[in-house]
Amino acid sequence: MHPHPDIEPPLQSFIRGIPDFPLEGILFHDIGTLLKEPAAFHRAINAMAAVTAKYEVDAIVALESRGFIFGSTLAYAMRLPLVLVRKEGKLPGSLLRQEYNKEYGADIFEMQDDVLAPGANVAIVDDILATGGSVKAVAKLLDQAKVQVSVVVCLAELSEFNERGLSIPVESLIVF
Repeated sequence: MHPHPDIEPPLQSFIRGIPDFPLEGILFHDIGTLLKEPAAFHRAINAMAAVTAKYEVDAIVALESRGFIFGSTLAYAMRLPLVLVRKEGKLPGSLLRQEYNKEYGADIFEMQDDVLAPGANVAIVDDILATGGSVKAVAKLLDQAKVQVSVVVCLAELSEFNERGLSIPVESLIVF
């Protein structure tokens, strides 16, 4: 059962599962099959906008790289500023940085330090929420900027990782 039963056909029917990618034992949820269906993509963005609107956010913060797809279209649909969080070395200017651990080592997220006013309320947007490690790192990055994270909005989340230790509300259209 997905958390938004009013969306028919269910959006999850547009997401293809690919076993053993990128590693054996992993089921990869391919959002490309949803993106190639304009009506389904439109429905997803409208549903994400509806849940995001409940939180009265000032900006959308999108994670590299698939979060850019949903974050940019959501910001456009809601007429909100878009802030990009990128991997190390891809943004110019004065930056805030946050290191985080991944399954196979560490990585660094960066954000320009002047793109959000202190005290702003934002939504973090990504495609699929799994362990929550990326979202936690971005929340720490935004804390450095003295910004309040009101909600995490994702197309989907993986239920096997529901104990993420996130203190931020999570809104996802699909639960796998």
